[in-house]
Amino acid sequence: MYRGYEAVIGLEIHAQLSTKSKIFSEDATAFDAGDNENLSLVSAGLPGALPVLNRKVVEFSIQAGLALGCEIRRKNTFARKNYFYPDLPKGYQISQYDEPICENGRVIIFVGGQEKTIRIIRAHMEEDAGKSTHFGEYTLVNYNRAGVPLLEIVSAPDLRTPEEAAEYAKTIRQILKYIGVCDGNLEEGSLRCDCNVSVRPVGTAELGTKVEIKNVNSFRFVEKAIEYEIERQVDALERKEKIIQETRLYDSDKNRTVPMRTKEDAQDYRYFPDPDLLPVIITDEMIKEIHLHLPELPSARKKRFIEHYGLPEYDAIMLTAEKEYADYFEATTKISSNPKSTANWMMTELTRELNQANIEVDKSPVSPAGLAGLLKLIDQGIISGKIAKTVFNDMWSTGKSAEEIIKDKNLTQISDRAAIEKIVDEILSQNSKSVLEYKSGRTKLLGFFVGAVMKATKGQASPDLVNQILLDKLKR
Repeated sequence: MYRGYEAVIGLEIHAQLSTKSKIFSEDATAFDAGDNENLSLVSAGLPGALPVLNRKVVEFSIQAGLALGCEIRRKNTFARKNYFYPDLPKGYQISQYDEPICENGRVIIFVGGQEKTIRIIRAHMEEDAGKSTHFGEYTLVNYNRAGVPLLEIVSAPDLRTPEEAAEYAKTIRQILKYIGVCDGNLEEGSLRCDCNVSVRPVGTAELGTKVEIKNVNSFRFVEKAIEYEIERQVDALERKEKIIQETRLYDSDKNRTVPMRTKEDAQDYRYFPDPDLLPVIITDEMIKEIHLHLPELPSARKKRFIEHYGLPEYDAIMLTAEKEYADYFEATTKISSNPKSTANWMMTELTRELNQANIEVDKSPVSPAGLAGLLKLIDQGIISGKIAKTVFNDMWSTGKSAEEIIKDKNLTQISDRAAIEKIVDEILSQNSKSVLEYKSGRTKLLGFFVGAVMKATKGQASPDLVNQILLDKLKR
């Protein structure tokens, strides 16, 4: 609630499908290509150049639709969305209008521990536009993105807060990445959000005037842009001003939205069926085949991690946030046979190093087998948990196995009771006053004795054995 007003929010998420070629031509989709390198007669919109639909785009769209709980339209068509900007030289964009490939889906999000279902109105295939770069009175256009396949996922206006909008966008990205149809790279523009925002007095059913915030490419900016826009609209209404239906851009440096153009309606685009493209006919067999090979979705994997591995819900959420991270956990656990220890080490030591190196888990110099080997050495009592952290750091920097590092540095845990007893006796003898204080009730001194023994053994004594021997001797 915002000073007596309620926000109504919907997102249009443009996800670039991970095909090697564009939606209607054989041009490559590589992001790192030189300017206008991925450009053919079709992408340039030259007269007589005819589009040919990429079958993989259709398959990826069906896969995404099924993962998002959508109905798949057996017959869907392409339309021309007419407008002219330099980044679309044909004068129109090939998209889908009244017969999209996916409809009536839903996803579940979690915000503040509460579950909420967000409806998906439609998801349709379309081509991307090129990129315009403005230099004063001049504009340069790179057509590499022109014709790159997009799936536009349109939510119902079910979101009510900026936090919900950001979480919804994260959930869509997570699902698309899990099934492998979009890499979700926000910096490269593989996932972009248009945010539709309006406000209305609390308790009223009529929607306010919708304002679109175009091309937001960060979840944090989604949240901040919507926050600003809600406040801007509420301020305007309190001043008795009329909200204009328009498209705005988010300026992240100034944390504000600025006008871009008056918002067009559907009739402004003069949609009509594209005469160069036949209707797309999808069979039940095709849908069944794609559904059969649909990977396990993040929500199902989280549930399985809790039930099968006995993990707390928090651990399961963290471990399944990214598919590669969940894969690493399962590969490690298969060898270590210790799910909880694997989870703890991944969420602390491994994640810290990944963040510092700014790399993904599949680029980790410590492999699942390497981490599992380290955890087995801890479980077998060959090294202590403290020594293991030192060993892990060396594994990360050298690429060596835990066994090699332990052997090279002679880090094997001391588990010889007689040897530890001898050191304990020396420590107690040197600290007789502290022994008397412990026996008189200052039991917190046990930590002091443990620390002294561990220091004397350079951290290699078995902590459990040290504690046991100290407690036995201090009782006497």
